[in-house]
Amino acid sequence: MNVEPEIRTAAGIVRGRWAGAVAVFRGIPYARPPVGPRRFTAPVAAQPWEGVRDALEFGRAVPRATSVSGGDDSGECSTLNVWSPDLGAAGLPVMVWIHGGRYLEGTSGNPHHDGATLAGCGAVMVSMDYRVGMAGFGHIAGAPDNRGILDQIAALRWVQDNIAAFGGDAGNVTVFGQSAGAGCIAALLAMPLTTGLFRRAIAQSVPGTYFSQRLAAAVSATIAAELGARATVDELTRIPTHALSNATDAIIRKMPDFVEQWGPMALTPTPFSPVVDGDLLPHAPWRALAGGSARGIDLLVGHTRDEYRLFNTRLGSEVTDEELTATFDRLAPSPNGSGGYRAAYPEATPGQLYELVNADWLFRMPCLHLADARHTGGGNAWTYELRWSFNRQQGASHSLDFLLVLGTLGADDIRRHPAARPNAAAEAIGVSHRMRADWLSFATTGDPGWASYDPDFRTTRVYDAEPTTGAYPEERSRRIWDTHLFDTLDLAP
Repeated sequence: MNVEPEIRTAAGIVRGRWAGAVAVFRGIPYARPPVGPRRFTAPVAAQPWEGVRDALEFGRAVPRATSVSGGDDSGECSTLNVWSPDLGAAGLPVMVWIHGGRYLEGTSGNPHHDGATLAGCGAVMVSMDYRVGMAGFGHIAGAPDNRGILDQIAALRWVQDNIAAFGGDAGNVTVFGQSAGAGCIAALLAMPLTTGLFRRAIAQSVPGTYFSQRLAAAVSATIAAELGARATVDELTRIPTHALSNATDAIIRKMPDFVEQWGPMALTPTPFSPVVDGDLLPHAPWRALAGGSARGIDLLVGHTRDEYRLFNTRLGSEVTDEELTATFDRLAPSPNGSGGYRAAYPEATPGQLYELVNADWLFRMPCLHLADARHTGGGNAWTYELRWSFNRQQGASHSLDFLLVLGTLGADDIRRHPAARPNAAAEAIGVSHRMRADWLSFATTGDPGWASYDPDFRTTRVYDAEPTTGAYPEERSRRIWDTHLFDTLDLAP
């Protein structure tokens, strides 16, 4: 394995390198860089090249606000990466990872997204960079919506055309992702354009936010106005990416001020979400799946127990009853929201109730309702919850599940944490192995190892130091949200 591996793709030959028993190829173009006149267009096929192209470095992601580069600074973000334990005709299951990051940031080059451990267990893993922020998800007049998701579709088409040479089975592709990545996967399930591109989907912590074009247009117009511009292709093409990022960050700081116009999405950590445009994305995922969209695609969906802990700016401070009532009025379903939570959780403090309703509205109930919609539409779904945690402060927090699945939460990282529980580092090894094995089983066979979702039983795998399988563990919240319909968010009336 000392010889650097070379693979012929449809566009040309790429050269990777071995990392132990896994061949790694980084920064392979799946589309032309979105710069200049392509900055806000749908992705365009990558240009072929002569000779051998080194695939040794991750592509450059769309920069964030601290960049000081010029106008065409979206970089080589239209690239993907492949980890394979067996090149050639192995026919291994393929797992395509879509990273999260609030639809605003993130990069496949983050060491926490490394695919070597998962690939070493018997799959070909692919990750990608895609346009984020205004470039990927802003509503811009003259440009298609959901450009970041169109990038993901272009990467999935590359997988169909090329993955067999890397040892993968193009007929057995599973997309998996977390947070914004899971939100994109739920959108992919609702998009007719994705037919035939993947067989299974794993959605970890699906956000409950999908925007109407009116809401997305209002947000983009407000960001552009920070720069004295309109949200059109002509005007935004002349504005450097770092300036758009700075303007976006300025609006994020002001978002709570827009709650009367933008509704509860103004209370989230991001101004972007997939746009239900009636064309590429005809309906929000819950409505689409309940109507039979992607019926033949199996779905594994779930969340962590303490989803909102990472985002909770009120930790350690007192939440007044008035503040809690206002939060219930904004987020909890009518008519039993405020009273329903207080009755269902009589032991909870106002601060705990504040965190619960935010977690339920933003992540936990959207995941459960997506499984319900999948069942209603005639497809198969499985549900899980991560309950295990390694420290008392963060609990089973948002993002912990993907670190365990990918095996990128190091034992030393746990031991160094000042609030780490005794024996947590040793426990993490077992929880990580169990989740990864179940994800691989699902990707390989369509069965993660427990009963599929049924609304009469709601059988759920709960990952703790020792995994259990039983009734959905957040029953009190489920009852409160039972009749709520998650759908497209619009401007407040």
